[in-house]
Amino acid sequence: MEQRKLSSTGPNVSALGLGCMGMSEVYGPADRGEAIATVHAALDAGITLLDTGDFYAMGHNEMLLREALANAPREKLQLSVKYGALRCPAGEFAGMDTRPGATKNFLAYSLQRLGTDYIDVYRPARLDPNVPIEETIGGIADLVKAGYVRHIGLSEVGSDTIRRAHAVHPIADLQIEYSLIERGIERDILKTCRELGIAITAYGVLARGLISGHWSKDSGKAGRDYRLMTPRFQGANLDANLALAEQLRAIAGEIGATPAQVAIAWVAAQGKEIVPLVGARTRNRLTEALGATKVVLTQAHLAALAKAFPPDVAAGTRYAAEQMAHLDSEKPASA
Repeated sequence: MEQRKLSSTGPNVSALGLGCMGMSEVYGPADRGEAIATVHAALDAGITLLDTGDFYAMGHNEMLLREALANAPREKLQLSVKYGALRCPAGEFAGMDTRPGATKNFLAYSLQRLGTDYIDVYRPARLDPNVPIEETIGGIADLVKAGYVRHIGLSEVGSDTIRRAHAVHPIADLQIEYSLIERGIERDILKTCRELGIAITAYGVLARGLISGHWSKDSGKAGRDYRLMTPRFQGANLDANLALAEQLRAIAGEIGATPAQVAIAWVAAQGKEIVPLVGARTRNRLTEALGATKVVLTQAHLAALAKAFPPDVAAGTRYAAEQMAHLDSEKPASA
């Protein structure tokens, strides 16, 4: 598989990464055996970048990865871990804590659950409103010096925060949502990252399945699927967004690929510094996603996609209002 570099100082990683959150929670029931088999299939296909978070099902996802990676050569993998999100016993989120002391504690638990001596890219999951970003990054930088972390990343922060963080320690990548129907980073964040030499690891490249070609108005009804509680999957918004998905299906048919493959290929085509994260939970979905690496989008294809999916085309916000309020990436940059 093609390799892409996370910043001038970051590691080389596979051109596609595997986002593992859905193997543990939020998207309804998941099969542990199938999840592990999917990780193995991803490794066999050349995927080396695996993304998780210590709060994904309160540590379950990290322990799942430890089991799946038991016989994998650690030096050939890149583990990307988000931290700082607090959870309650019933599962609710309870804020952020990225103080240096808390960071050290979170990392200690992640190292144990993952069964590793170091994390390749460690990042706060969101901006902690109570801790200056300089303090947070300084704390992670101390862990880099100690050898427990190789590189520092960020997640869902805006240009001002990116610049402040990068001034403390080189930032390898920004993890942020980016897809045909979610192009907010094109306003200024993508430009800032390119200026500073920071890569993008893009999640939500299929808009959480909305434009995958597999979602319908009856999807997600089995089990607790949090997507049903988000604006883009509700009411008239869902109708409008599924109509967009049908436009993608028509264009994909002309290209000779599936809607999911075209959506992933489009994100990858936006720059060599962008690495799409695919959230495949099964081998079938992984196989489809891998097919995106063979999709060649011509200028005519890109023009058709640009016409069908202009910026801000999606109906509804990507998170509920309360969660949107915590996204530093949604705040306008300073002049």
